[in-house]
Amino acid sequence: MFNGLRTFFNFCRSSFGSFAGPSRAPGSEQGGGGRPGRSGPRHHNIFEAAATYVAACADDDQDAVDEAAGWVSPEALSFGVSELACRAVIALARERDESPRTVARSLMGLPAA
Repeated sequence: MFNGLRTFFNFCRSSFGSFAGPSRAPGSEQGGGGRPGRSGPRHHNIFEAAATYVAACADDDQDAVDEAAGWVSPEALSFGVSELACRAVIALARERDESPRTVARSLMGLPAA
């Protein structure tokens, strides 16, 4: 029984862990690598990729868009961009003291519902 649970949790960890990308504590990058004492390319998580991707789109920086899009899978990037959009609309709605629906429609140039 426990062996089956262990197999299931290992499957979940490997499936979803790779989706979200490796997490790093701030400042853990040393020597250009992702892990202390190791060299090699730095790994980015989906939220870092999404933030970079959206900022590059806003700045019309195609090189940065392409770079950020290569950090994670297209599905992970889509999830990250969606999460960023939700958080941005919520923050702007709080700032404006309006509903998220009103803010989202306004940002998209749609009439109030």
